[in-house]
Amino acid sequence: MRISDHISEKMICLTLENITKDDVIRELAELLKESEDVTDFDMFLKDVFEREKLGATGIGNEIAIPHARTNAVDNIIIAFGRSSQGIDFNSPDNKPAKLVFLMGTPKKDINKYLQVLAYLTRLLKKESFRHQLLEAQNAGEIMNVIREIEN
Repeated sequence: MRISDHISEKMICLTLENITKDDVIRELAELLKESEDVTDFDMFLKDVFEREKLGATGIGNEIAIPHARTNAVDNIIIAFGRSSQGIDFNSPDNKPAKLVFLMGTPKKDINKYLQVLAYLTRLLKKESFRHQLLEAQNAGEIMNVIREIEN
């Protein structure tokens, strides 16, 4: 299981422009819109917002992982965004999210969905990894940081 298999440089934004949770989700979703794995963009976005209503996807340590199991994607897709001021994702520690991973997984792949979500969460518990994501200067560096921690 590798996060780097499901994200690319064009799915990374180091300067999120929006300041609300919903707008940031839309901004990150736009990065995935042209992916061949997205079969129905509007349904994907709707499913992410429906999942968001079920409970906060802010996990603490300035991280949020909005996500959805959806029939609107053929494979797991991930977008990454970074916010200097942080976005309120109702995290348990009340800290705004500066690192946001938007993830979509096919509904039929529940095991893969749970594995990727757990793996990403485990990686993000490492302070050095979070620090490197915050300090990277461009999308290529983000990809290198992700690949490095996976090895």
